[in-house]
Amino acid sequence: MDTIITNATVVTVQSWDPVVLTGYDVLIDGGVIQSVAPTDPSHVEGAKEVIPGDSYLVMPGMINTHHHLYQSLTRGLASVQNEPLFGWLTALYEKWRYLNYEAVKVAASVSIAELLLSGCTTTSDHFYIFPAESGLRIEAVLDAADELGIRIHACRGSMSVGKSKGGLPPDSCVENEATILEDSLRAVEAFHDASPYSMRRIDLAPCSPFSVSSELLRDTLSLARSNNLLLHTHAAETIDEQNYCLERFKRRPIEFLADHGWLGEDVYLAHCVHLNESEMDLLVETQTGIAHCPCSNMRLGSGIPPIAGLLERGAKVGIGVDGSSSNDGGHMHAEARQALLLQRVLGGASAMTTGRAFRLATVGGAAVLGRQRLGKVEPMMAADLVMYRKDDIAFAGAVAQDPIGALMLCHPPRPDCVMVDGRIVVKDGHLAHIDERALASSLNDLVRKAFR
Repeated sequence: MDTIITNATVVTVQSWDPVVLTGYDVLIDGGVIQSVAPTDPSHVEGAKEVIPGDSYLVMPGMINTHHHLYQSLTRGLASVQNEPLFGWLTALYEKWRYLNYEAVKVAASVSIAELLLSGCTTTSDHFYIFPAESGLRIEAVLDAADELGIRIHACRGSMSVGKSKGGLPPDSCVENEATILEDSLRAVEAFHDASPYSMRRIDLAPCSPFSVSSELLRDTLSLARSNNLLLHTHAAETIDEQNYCLERFKRRPIEFLADHGWLGEDVYLAHCVHLNESEMDLLVETQTGIAHCPCSNMRLGSGIPPIAGLLERGAKVGIGVDGSSSNDGGHMHAEARQALLLQRVLGGASAMTTGRAFRLATVGGAAVLGRQRLGKVEPMMAADLVMYRKDDIAFAGAVAQDPIGALMLCHPPRPDCVMVDGRIVVKDGHLAHIDERALASSLNDLVRKAFR
């Protein structure tokens, strides 16, 4: 046995119900949980590493279903702090047209570091800007993920409709559609790993229904389904988007996606803020995944999505922190807490329970990304674990009342330890293998030189 965590308080999900297991050992071998059982001294025999768990809450690694990792380059940018989505995008495209490998890798590393330090062990990244002449490829993100040790769904995104065709981005930020499809296939063949415990998968992800042609939507869908890949895009985020689609396509965003076959178990959509009743039913009927991004929706003034209503209908929902330019941070645990609070603003104190918020951040995200081996602490699940100290001042009092309540209601501290694939990537509240301060300084230097 590689590792055993002894006598811990384990917070997990059994079937669909969050549970607290007090005084349990977690046995790990080969990056996989082999046993979760009441503490027994015999369990430590032959273990290479023993982690005393008496002081720990142990929970599954959280799963982030939507991000733009490179956006750490432009977070907090003064000129867009008070802009809604379309104005925000139009201004930021003028900054993002200067992206290159170094900038994306450093920015992605910072974003991944934030995720790991907030208890997130798996992330989706929607990377869709490949400026002309930059030579930029998805490897910039994949290299950052490899170095920091996070599990990733790298979405090879795309934009092909620039300003000259009625789109938002400058033409220098969009690509030829044949090039998009060719490089998408290259990325899949080179990097996609469909195995149950894979550290790296490639999803295909046009930026939005209005940033690519109908032909590219259909061709991307065909490429994805012929290779058993997930599909991802933004949808129904703002009223401006809704009005744009009605004017341009005579269809609401979800209707437009449905017309093009872009709903189903292999599709997940970011935001879904502005939905009518029939659209909610359609998302449930097709089991299309939804990445709920509460902080971004509030930051941009986009609205409050009907998550509680979607869940009551049986929708497949996870949580996304969204890009660091629309959230200005990447704290997955805080995002789960915000999801809970925001639904209560919309629907009252009972609209989102602590247990439901915990599920969204763990098994909900796993369902959205089609990862059956993630999101729980139980045998044959990936050894992606987050360990919080029960004696952290942030949990004082609450953890003695209800560990699940402590995790979801209290302002979350940094975890003491984070494990991905059985490997410790956060130790004593800091990155185990990367100099955090040096990384932050590198990003600050880049921003001062080229992205202010």
